[in-house]
Amino acid sequence: MTTLATLVERAADKTRFKTAADYADFARAYLEFAETGLQAEIVCQNEEQYRFWQYRDDGNFNITRPLNADLLVRAAESDTLGTQLLDMFDDPRSVEDDVAGRQFMCRGIYTLQQCIGAALDALPAGKANTARKITGDLFERLIRLLLSQAGIDCHAGVVNIPVVVDGVEQCRMSYQHDLILESGGVVKCIGSVKTSSKDRIDKIFIDKFLFNSLTKTATPHIAVFLNDVQRGKRTDRSYRVAATFLPGHFKGYTIALNPLDGVYYCDIRPNMTTDAFLAERIGTIDALFCSDVWRLLATAEGVSADVEELIDLDPPI
Repeated sequence: MTTLATLVERAADKTRFKTAADYADFARAYLEFAETGLQAEIVCQNEEQYRFWQYRDDGNFNITRPLNADLLVRAAESDTLGTQLLDMFDDPRSVEDDVAGRQFMCRGIYTLQQCIGAALDALPAGKANTARKITGDLFERLIRLLLSQAGIDCHAGVVNIPVVVDGVEQCRMSYQHDLILESGGVVKCIGSVKTSSKDRIDKIFIDKFLFNSLTKTATPHIAVFLNDVQRGKRTDRSYRVAATFLPGHFKGYTIALNPLDGVYYCDIRPNMTTDAFLAERIGTIDALFCSDVWRLLATAEGVSADVEELIDLDPPI
């Protein structure tokens, strides 16, 4: 069986994740390891669908990030990640009316990403910041790969926007974006892809405001998040989760600045479905692939812009 050390080394090397199949292969290997290689599985004390996995000495006895057991694919069905799941992205619109298929799409994307994050949680504390960056970069890449497999022209890049006064270009402002969707040679949609909205939600709203003000367009801006939970404070061996989503900020920016054109989660928070304001504007990630991205590409006017594509293949840590 694959060792934890091998899995961690593999997860830390972004060059090992060039295709969606690479993510599926890693997830399958990691889930097989987790069946017998863990010290313990700890049930979250305040939201029992979450689990914390504890490693043995080969993982410094570290505790993983909270994993949603309702979403995480387990080893017994992990083969479907490389077959059933990836096949969906050849034509995601074909499962728009398939409730079970769309649920599996959410579970699958969540699993592909969380296996990488959980594996990197085995690293020593001194490498935690680097591990977080790798985890975030690989989630961005995963979403781009899946959109590309569906036939959409998308990439990370820098958009250079001219600032014009009285018909004369004064300067250029450069904006780096995780997700730039193009069609017919114009930018149709801009997206932010992050593992959580913590400390990031404000910038997404402001980016839309500035971009559309400078270009004098209504270019759609979307946000894709993995989840919005983190480890809570641990006391007396009690393991809890805490929410990182700020509903007041989200509502304030939506009302006072501008609404986003789509916000998507793999692991959606309960208040995003029970609060009418949030439920109208936030959905699960299957909606992006099965319907919304196609609507945005078809209806957005788009803007011609100077775009520099970014290639991100950093060496391993």
